[in-house]
Amino acid sequence: MGVAVEVLELAGARGARGTVRLPGSKSISNRILLLAAMAEGETVVRDLLVSDDTERMLDALRSLGVGVDQVSAREWRVQGCGGAFPVRNAELFLGNAGTAFRPLTAALSFMGGSYRLTGVPRMHERPIGDLVVALRTMGAHIRYLGEDGFPPLEIGPATLRPGSVPVRGDVSSQFLSSLLMALPLASGTVTVQVEGELISRPYVEITLRTMARFGIAVERNQWRSFTIHGGQRYRSPGVIHVEGDASSASYFLAAGAIGGGPVRVEGVGRDSIQGDVVFADVLARTGARVAMGDDWIEARGPGEGRLSALDLDCNEFPDAAMTLAVLALFAEGSTRLRNIASWRVKETDRIAAMANELRKLGAEVEEGTDYVRVSPPRGALAAGAEIETYDDHRMAMCFSLACLGGVPVCIRDPKCVGKTFPDYFDVFQSILLR
Repeated sequence: MGVAVEVLELAGARGARGTVRLPGSKSISNRILLLAAMAEGETVVRDLLVSDDTERMLDALRSLGVGVDQVSAREWRVQGCGGAFPVRNAELFLGNAGTAFRPLTAALSFMGGSYRLTGVPRMHERPIGDLVVALRTMGAHIRYLGEDGFPPLEIGPATLRPGSVPVRGDVSSQFLSSLLMALPLASGTVTVQVEGELISRPYVEITLRTMARFGIAVERNQWRSFTIHGGQRYRSPGVIHVEGDASSASYFLAAGAIGGGPVRVEGVGRDSIQGDVVFADVLARTGARVAMGDDWIEARGPGEGRLSALDLDCNEFPDAAMTLAVLALFAEGSTRLRNIASWRVKETDRIAAMANELRKLGAEVEEGTDYVRVSPPRGALAAGAEIETYDDHRMAMCFSLACLGGVPVCIRDPKCVGKTFPDYFDVFQSILLR
């Protein structure tokens, strides 16, 4: 007999209104934790995201001998190791956390120890070969324990050489970010040459800005190469704050646009370092009324008529672009989201998954290798559709918006949102009008 899967039924809603305080950004949280662990000195981290992905990073750092303590509900303390983790032999289970698995692969290659990195079955299907090739170019000893090009991995002792290292940029920006965060551990100057088009550039920008907070200067030639000069070491900034998650903001802002609003999100705004904050500008192009402050954004529905469909290159905000695919159910015309090949190698094949579930709601969907086109149903959304989430937190959160069509929608395995936003459904339902 199969294991019973929990199903959450969201009753049909007639609108959305309210204010939401966002959880911390996953991307920023795991970057800060790793850099704080490698730095000289103690770092106090405020508003760290508490979720499955950050728990995997925290568990790994503790296994590596890093002192990590929660001192209050919103504050953590990390004792930096000055570039060398105390534990030189460890086995780390990293779940499906790409923001932990890939950066740790790079950092541990410089530590001179022996490590095994494993994850859930889906993590073992997510490519890591281009990062491994780059690290091996520098002299890393990395062995695949399963299929070549994919986790799990075994990392052996090695002394990595400085110089020039190529890395592909057209599969995942995490490969470049992982390399950059590890390179201050090298004994000399290293230049990373990006091969192909670099996707998801704003995520690399997050990496560079976070490294700068820890005292590392990166010299860059646009998006083609990045040089880190030898002699630099991570140094704690003392106290560092994690801003609210801009990807998570997209669900609530879309709810305001679909459900009339106003819906305000706090913790992210025009001062954000996250690329997904551009979602607010994109939402305004659909006809939604959007306002923004330094650390807040607010969305309302159009003054009159329906939201408008878009034809959009989503290369630089692939996570928030998923929200647009569901927003398309409520827009006039066909929405086309382009340059989203990276969806194929995320927590699930998001292009295929999105197409399957949108069709259950009555949408017409065309999918390609790097795009999806969505046309809304000719009438009402299909009532009571049971949405498969594929153990993908963003699928669950995106499709919660369907209940704003005034029909009930069922979300399978709702607890998968624990990866980034454990209490998402409680918060989401608090803004619904019924």
